[in-house]
Amino acid sequence: MKKRIGSYPRVRIESGGRAVVSQAGGVLLVETVRRAGLDTAISAALAPWRKARAVHDPGKTLLDVALAVALGGDCLADVGMLRAEPAVFGPVASDPTVSRLIDTLAAAGEKALRAIRAARAEVRQHVWRLADQKAPDAGGTVTVDLDGVLVIAHSDKEGAAPTWKRTYGHHPLMGFVDHGPGGTGEPVAALLRPGNAGSNTAADHITATQLALAQLPKKYRRGRRTLIRCDSAGGTHDFVAWLAQRGRWLSYSVGMVITEAIHQHVLKVPASAWTAAVEADGEIRDGAWVTELTGDVLDGWPKGMRLIVRKERPHPGAQLRLTDADGMRLTCFATNTVGRPIAELELRHRLRARAEDRIRAARATGLRNLPLHRTAQNRILLEIVQIALDLLAWMPMLALTGKARLWEPRRLRLRLFTAAGQLVTTGRRRILRLAAHWPWTGEITAALDRLTQLPDPG
Repeated sequence: MKKRIGSYPRVRIESGGRAVVSQAGGVLLVETVRRAGLDTAISAALAPWRKARAVHDPGKTLLDVALAVALGGDCLADVGMLRAEPAVFGPVASDPTVSRLIDTLAAAGEKALRAIRAARAEVRQHVWRLADQKAPDAGGTVTVDLDGVLVIAHSDKEGAAPTWKRTYGHHPLMGFVDHGPGGTGEPVAALLRPGNAGSNTAADHITATQLALAQLPKKYRRGRRTLIRCDSAGGTHDFVAWLAQRGRWLSYSVGMVITEAIHQHVLKVPASAWTAAVEADGEIRDGAWVTELTGDVLDGWPKGMRLIVRKERPHPGAQLRLTDADGMRLTCFATNTVGRPIAELELRHRLRARAEDRIRAARATGLRNLPLHRTAQNRILLEIVQIALDLLAWMPMLALTGKARLWEPRRLRLRLFTAAGQLVTTGRRRILRLAAHWPWTGEITAALDRLTQLPDPG
């Protein structure tokens, strides 16, 4: 008797399989595009750039690249995996056509960017209406997190420069709408900057906030229902003053640097003035306390600003900083929210860390590098990356439930999008049959059912 060698079965490979569809789970994204009306909105926005006898619609071509990025691609040529499956993704433009479109839109500059952004904002409002109680504004408020992202460049590209982390590349400033603990988040701003751009440049934070507000439904573009949240890079006089400007009235929760003046005020705070910090589940946070500073430490800042400090025992092995006090790690943030306990406000600001999850998802969805040479081209590519991230946020929000709605892009691709299928033509219908033994086929079919039950756009 022969003994089998190896742990895996030996399979014979042959080419020529018919009616087999790879990336069959991508129909979830295609159906999301259809129900959201993103295809018609982008096509209408890019109509001025369609040539008279063009075969391919510029909006469809741009969306194809975004779908390829959402499925895991990181360059324009990866649109080829959609081209290989016309039964699912329709006719897809050739690589030269895609490149020419990017060059055309890059040459149009701000005009093309404004058209794409306006279409995204229009569709976003429609998607939030479809999501109803699952939408990020279901509670009547919207939270926008701002954060910088370092994108490494492995060759000399326009706008690339040394970064503060001693790497080389770009330093875009991005904004994300937080979906809260029950969801993920979606991008609403991406400001491309050189690698040596300052982290605390107030003008860039103002521009990124303006881009983010323009993506929100009109009722959230001013007023206390919109919270702008960022780390200490946004803790500048100019940016905080802009947020609090009369007529804008935005809520903010902005990290602040522990200056010598703040440090001295903290040393004078009596023990009785400290309040225990809390966790998201309402329990007391062990070894952490918060207090509010008043007095001349607020001189020069906008009226109504509150300064809240947290002290916490550092993790074992953590090195204390010069601004820490009595063996406690100090952090500080400013807000203009009133009528809520300071421990609750500190927890709200601490949850800004979810923006790091959004950045990780962006890196896994086309933002690992910016492959094009010119800055104008990479600005168009940033919009494409945002469309891909929009789809990866909207599809779970509209179609997935439970823990599946929290899945990040890598897990969505591994479990849902990479599922294979067989295309069967019967009568006048085409049916995509998914593998019955695939563990997540039930998730895919249930999600498709939820999407098909949504009303058609318009």
